[in-house]
Amino acid sequence: MAAVTKEGHLKLAVPDIDEVSARWLRPADARWLLVLAHGAGAGMNHPFLEKLALELASVDIATFRYQFPYMEQHRRVPDSPPVLTSTVRAAVRAANDTAPDLPILAGGKSMGGRMTSHAAAEHPPEFEPVRGVVFFGFPLHPPGRPGTKRAEHLAHVSTPMLFLQGTRDQFADLKLLRPVCANLGKRATLHEFHTADHSFHMLKSSGKTDAEVMRELAQAVRAWADSLPQSESA
Repeated sequence: MAAVTKEGHLKLAVPDIDEVSARWLRPADARWLLVLAHGAGAGMNHPFLEKLALELASVDIATFRYQFPYMEQHRRVPDSPPVLTSTVRAAVRAANDTAPDLPILAGGKSMGGRMTSHAAAEHPPEFEPVRGVVFFGFPLHPPGRPGTKRAEHLAHVSTPMLFLQGTRDQFADLKLLRPVCANLGKRATLHEFHTADHSFHMLKSSGKTDAEVMRELAQAVRAWADSLPQSESA
């Protein structure tokens, strides 16, 4: 695992709302910074994000994780979209202030990724440094209710997007997501994980362990990031 030069907890001020917790992890040879949001049902300290942050560090990607206000306040129901996107913007701004030397990516697990793309679609000044948006399981629709309405805003996201999706993900029928990505053209890259579910758990028949998939997720992000236009990571 990569050596870590900076690690710690901090408070993130969300304008007109409250302070939320954040965690910062920077490997010694960091080339990128990923502002990483959690999903709807678990906060930034969920084992998935803990393991993901370490795997990303191993491929020289620093992470800035943060809580949404409802999770900080131990509430079960997510905040309204305006509150969620305001928190995303505050996190991107704080991450950029924390590591102004690193090119920035932004995204998250499930709802966190979707709210990041909504914030990006609004084109706030905070997103000008963001080179790309990463989805760790884009929640295209609720389980059993296929549809593409949740993807309509992606047409207004001007930055490149990476979709990391399991083929057993009940929140995203790939028969619907593949055309969505195709319609986004060169802005969208879809990386499929055969037999992975929404949490990237694998079937034994895949021949891969969950740990191997976590490593592949990190490697896919690094390879994609290095392919982005005007990269300053090398």
